[in-house]
Amino acid sequence: MSKDVSTPGKAFEYAPAPESRSAVDIAASYGLFIDGKFSEAADGGVLKTVNPATEEVLAEVAVGGDADVDRAVKAARKAFKGWSALPGSERAKYLFRIARLVQEHGRELAVLETLDNGKPIRESRDVDIPLVAAHFFHYAGWADKLAYAGHGPDPKPHGVAGQVIPWNFPLLMLAWKIAPALAAGNTVVLKPAETTPLTALRFAEICVEAGLPAGVVNIVTGAGATGRAVVAHPDVDKIAFTGSTPVGKEIIRTVAGTGKKLTLELGGKAANIVYDDAALDSAVEGIVNGIFFNQGQVCCAGSRLLVQESVADEVLAMLTRRLGTLRLGDPLDKNTDVGAINSAAQLDRIRTLVASGDDEGAERWTAPCEIPAKGFWFPPTVFTGVTQAHRIAREEIFGPVLSVLTFRTPAEAVEKANNTPYGLSAGVWTEKGAKALWTAQRLRAGVVWTNTFNRFDPASPFGGFKESGFGREGGRHGLEAYLDV
Repeated sequence: MSKDVSTPGKAFEYAPAPESRSAVDIAASYGLFIDGKFSEAADGGVLKTVNPATEEVLAEVAVGGDADVDRAVKAARKAFKGWSALPGSERAKYLFRIARLVQEHGRELAVLETLDNGKPIRESRDVDIPLVAAHFFHYAGWADKLAYAGHGPDPKPHGVAGQVIPWNFPLLMLAWKIAPALAAGNTVVLKPAETTPLTALRFAEICVEAGLPAGVVNIVTGAGATGRAVVAHPDVDKIAFTGSTPVGKEIIRTVAGTGKKLTLELGGKAANIVYDDAALDSAVEGIVNGIFFNQGQVCCAGSRLLVQESVADEVLAMLTRRLGTLRLGDPLDKNTDVGAINSAAQLDRIRTLVASGDDEGAERWTAPCEIPAKGFWFPPTVFTGVTQAHRIAREEIFGPVLSVLTFRTPAEAVEKANNTPYGLSAGVWTEKGAKALWTAQRLRAGVVWTNTFNRFDPASPFGGFKESGFGREGGRHGLEAYLDV
């Protein structure tokens, strides 16, 4: 059962500071972006994209079918010959233009992302959009240096890359995939998530503004069937997918035996390990950032807190006090810390898994906050008394829910951290460098942060082990996925 626990030291009352919605001009309907132009779907199908904070319909978006995907792949194949033949320095010019245009339209893109996704405007403005531009700048720098990337003296692009991205970081995941693909000389057919297509469609307009040749980037919106059509198309040479592990397994079955190259970035159940010698104030901020950033809708979220027994009570007291200061509400308000859950379906999944924690005997604490009457919301939640047998400790919740476990020795911490089918990320908090390195070397996670969490850089590779997928995105390593090596 949920407990009503009063939290001392309430946050200061801030006057509302809403970002103006007038920064964006949302059309009533959007078509598919194929061969440099927008067009309706062949069968006229549409879906509605809504603001998860208000349930307001933002726009109608075309749903691409098999014929539309085929048209997009043909456009990409036609454009590949000229694009791949360009000198790397010429491809770089387009990527630089795109990066600068993202910066110029940064405010508009941030507001549009927040409206369509539900994340706080501070995150869209200060994290997502700057990282989008940074990735295009980074890979623009690589475009004429592919021979020096460590993938052979004369690496070649695959051809047409089919890319399917999730809804939690819509424009950033687009940048992670499109930027290296274009730098390496590939052309792209990208399918954004059905609940967050608007920034991808605005990016298509930016491609036109940058003068990118027609067919180099194609955006085909739709739901799961559209993504499956992209993955299964026989003339797509490489598939890149970010999303859930079950869908990743389905994609593996689809491409098996086809010769298509494949990279997958899937789910996670990251452990955030706090030793008793850690700077606890910093660790608590890292815990909050690790699980409540983007409402916990992050594949590398630190959803399992492993805290050393000797400081467990102190850490939990500090953590609940800090959570009492978080502000949940209007994502467009610059003071908001916790925004809306992306969809009703995702909210239902969170509620189901939280109920399982209650049923299995874990103790729930919920941050005191007022839930808006409309929209999809879930308050920051912490479970204690959790064992490794609990569903909430094993399954990816993808929401603002933290499971707390304790350990006595470093060896026990590593054993518990690795006791998961996932292996995407982890965090280690300690003042001793040797202990941090000892722990990191033994964690089966693609990314290990020390005394920080959710720190990203376009020059640093990101990816996982086990059911968190394979392949790397970002940095020099991210080029390998788009080169025949």
